Amino acid sequence: MHSFYYIFLNNNIQHYKIFTYSQTFTNRNDYFYRAFVLSFEYPFEKIIRIMNRRITNTIRFFMDECLPPLIRDNRIFMLPFFHFAYRGKKIKEVMDFKKNVYNFSEKDYDNFYNNLDTISRNRATDLNQASLSLILKTIPPDTEKLIDIGSGNGYLLKQVKKKHPKINLFGFDIKNTDAATEYNYIKGNIEALPFEDKSFDVVICSHVLEHIIDLDKAIAELKRITKKTLIIAVPCQRYFYYTLDEHVNFYPFKEKLTHAINLENYDCKKIHGDWLYIATLS
Repeated sequence: MHSFYYIFLNNNIQHYKIFTYSQTFTNRNDYFYRAFVLSFEYPFEKIIRIMNRRITNTIRFFMDECLPPLIRDNRIFMLPFFHFAYRGKKIKEVMDFKKNVYNFSEKDYDNFYNNLDTISRNRATDLNQASLSLILKTIPPDTEKLIDIGSGNGYLLKQVKKKHPKINLFGFDIKNTDAATEYNYIKGNIEALPFEDKSFDVVICSHVLEHIIDLDKAIAELKRITKKTLIIAVPCQRYFYYTLDEHVNFYPFKEKLTHAINLENYDCKKIHGDWLYIATLS
């Protein structure tokens, strides 16, 4: 029997409640919740709005760097965090994602991400503000075509549109639809991009490579479609089996990233817990 405080999200009223959590492993679905000790109300959307990238990176730093690995990567310890992050849905599936994803078909991979329900989807962007500002400053003024691979909700492209209104913008992602009017949207898989060589002056790929199974193929595709500038952002993160982010690739030091991309003219810097890689192609 294990007991500890459990942050539980009640989706019906969209408020947080704190419970004492106990679990008995008579079978994998045999979860018993008892003795709630405190309940307080706080609007769900307000909490999500203040949980920007810098805050979540700070939380991740304390969990990954300050907790002993025996505790940090313990399934029982991490279970309530998964319940919170994934709204209590498909917990076993997401907890064992790292093991099972290597057996996914392309359709399985597509279905997993299109049906994923996580609080991270409520954030405007996975980029921290400093990285976003540097990306916007890095875009050459003579850029004609730019694509964001892994465009998500289109936040980055909308910011580019404000600063560079004349650029022809494209978004690309695995998700099924995108109703944006600020850019052209294409659905597909990063491992087989449906574009000609050197199709885009600027290619941006932020917080995507950490999710990719065939990393070499994905990077080769990014380089193939880039004409001038390639910008990549990934988290500076060490490996744990139980992470709340569906990551399969980890970059605790920049050399792992720069070696994988294998370009000569680049700059790679750590910005508030993320690596920002900017390369100029000849």
